[in-house]
Amino acid sequence: MKERLERLKAVRAIIKTNRIDSQEKLLQLLSEAGFNVTQATLSRDLKFLKVGKVSDGHAGYYYTVPSDEERRESERHYIQDFLRGYVSIDFNQTTAVVRTFSGHSDSVSLAIDNMGLEEVLGTIAGRDNVVFVALREGVTGDEFIAAMKRKVPDLEVD
Repeated sequence: MKERLERLKAVRAIIKTNRIDSQEKLLQLLSEAGFNVTQATLSRDLKFLKVGKVSDGHAGYYYTVPSDEERRESERHYIQDFLRGYVSIDFNQTTAVVRTFSGHSDSVSLAIDNMGLEEVLGTIAGRDNVVFVALREGVTGDEFIAAMKRKVPDLEVD
């Protein structure tokens, strides 16, 4: 886990201090900094960091990371979406099931995916009122609930 956090910090720093126009260039700079990762891992890291591409005003694009305030504002929206649709959470050894109000499973699933919880592998939104959350190996349902409460202080779980 520590290696991933260090790598994420390195990705942010490289993007902030260099004009990066491709994943290949970013992979090269990460390698020079001592982080050997695959393109698939880098893609997940970029998604997790909410990295986007902006126009350089001519014919190209380069990577940019959102400011801390932009990230906090985005997270506030996801938390509100979660609270608006959330009904209950139950779990077993590998999966948490989040019940939602009718029609809210997509927004609750997206919110959980975008909260950046290390405990979560990913989510699947049901057709209408349930979200399945795949937990990382070794993560308990209680640890998932604790992580959710850190992100969503108003979360009430029975």
